[in-house]
Amino acid sequence: MIFDILTIFPGLMDSPLNESIIRRARQDNKIRIDITDIRNYSLDKHCMTDDRPFGGGEGMVMKPEPLTAALKAVQLKNGKGRVILLSPQGRTYNQKVAEELSSYSHLILVCGRYEGIDERFVTASVDEELSVGDYILTGGELAAMIVIDSVTRLLPGVLGCAESATRDTFSRDLLKHPQYTRPRVFEGQAIPEILLSGDHEAIEQYRLVESVRRTLERRPELIKQTDFTNSEKKLLIKHGLYQKIEALQTGLNV
Repeated sequence: MIFDILTIFPGLMDSPLNESIIRRARQDNKIRIDITDIRNYSLDKHCMTDDRPFGGGEGMVMKPEPLTAALKAVQLKNGKGRVILLSPQGRTYNQKVAEELSSYSHLILVCGRYEGIDERFVTASVDEELSVGDYILTGGELAAMIVIDSVTRLLPGVLGCAESATRDTFSRDLLKHPQYTRPRVFEGQAIPEILLSGDHEAIEQYRLVESVRRTLERRPELIKQTDFTNSEKKLLIKHGLYQKIEALQTGLNV
């Protein structure tokens, strides 16, 4: 998979995209990341990529000419790709969107700055706008790295354990169950005995129950869109959790 990043601050990307899983995915040729400096495509000697907004107002707006030229150069090199503008006005990014994007072979991530981007570039060239949350970042670079990280780990062969991505938090609109490792007892706290039982079916049931319990406590809005099998429903009824789930899904108070 190819990730193209259009930015005026390419140095911001160096370390995060050369560490951990991303570094290994690049070394294994699972992904390729090309970073394009928009300033290289400016039209004046000062390498200007922004200007005052027409109509007045605060701040600066990114100019359409350097952005368009940079995008055309990238598309000439790597193909058209899906052009995504990281923007607080975009569709909210979540795990389902990450899964959707992982089906593409080429993503072009445009990192906005300042008060925004000239709307003519957005209208002519952008396929989709994405927002990583309801808060303001200084620029789209951090958001682009979030997209790259979350999409990369979904690609075949990237993670050491193939099941890791399918069992993560949000993989089925549930928070992940509590996790434990050695030692068995730490500062007087022992791990749940079920985890030492060797009964894999019982452990999986315990983990589902705790996952649902944690989601109900911390992110109950997620449970509204979660489907359960008949056997899971029976298990959750046994633990007194399914009544709460039904109430949330039907909009009732309990």
